[in-house]
Amino acid sequence: MTTILITGANGQLGQELQLALNDENRYRLINTDITPGYTTLDITNPGQVLQFCQQHQPDIIVNCAAYTAVDNAEDNPDTARALNADAPANLARAAKQTGARMIHVSTDYVFNGHACTPYTETDPTDPNSVYGQTKLDGERQLLQILPHAVIIRTAWLYSPHGRNFVKTMLNLGQQKDQLRVVFDQVGSPTYALDLAHAIKTVIDAQQWRPGVYHYSNEGAISWFDFTKAIHQLAGINNCQVEPCRTDEFPAKAHRPAYSVLDKQKFKSTFNTTVPYWRDSLQHCLERLFNS
Repeated sequence: MTTILITGANGQLGQELQLALNDENRYRLINTDITPGYTTLDITNPGQVLQFCQQHQPDIIVNCAAYTAVDNAEDNPDTARALNADAPANLARAAKQTGARMIHVSTDYVFNGHACTPYTETDPTDPNSVYGQTKLDGERQLLQILPHAVIIRTAWLYSPHGRNFVKTMLNLGQQKDQLRVVFDQVGSPTYALDLAHAIKTVIDAQQWRPGVYHYSNEGAISWFDFTKAIHQLAGINNCQVEPCRTDEFPAKAHRPAYSVLDKQKFKSTFNTTVPYWRDSLQHCLERLFNS
């Protein structure tokens, strides 16, 4: 029986991870969040984190918690830093003292987006937003304290839960006759259930494989083309989607123009395949419409 502490359990990834690890004979899950219905754990409080880990003795900590409001982070850098940089360090110290292993989820925003080929794990990082910088700082602090941790960078996360791009475009497509969506930002969407199964693959591996990995769905697409696919697969025909440039929608935080992630290291290390983005989108929409 493997005891797994999940932080941010009420988020998109946290909920999908509970689904992926739904085997009471193999896993004992400790699901923590700040929302009602979950075990409360303030990961920004180092003393509380250590005491919690000493009490529950997790074998593996999976940190799904983060401050992901990219634009708000520009106005609230201290809050973003507390959750994205200091909290992973708190968890890492507790893991080190209690002998736990740790899996931490990071982001494509650690890159500047100037590339034209998929980013590998060894490419230079150069974040140009508070969100990206605090996430990178979290990676660095974590590895300094716990060198044998696993970090998984992901991008464009969506699921049937919470607020995300797919659900927003579904709602807007049903409400509006016309939408304008940026076509000059290219990346790889990530279905949270696929990422959850990737984390399960790391947990279930015969040997612990520390390091930084990239994981998103296969393929590359713009937000404009992603929206077109969402509407097509959902049968939304009455909303005209028009392409526009990023500079037509000014935002506080800079978005990477290109943030496709190279998954080869993850695929070869864990001898696995990664689903194509359109197949995963179809699966997510089926779950949404059948729920």
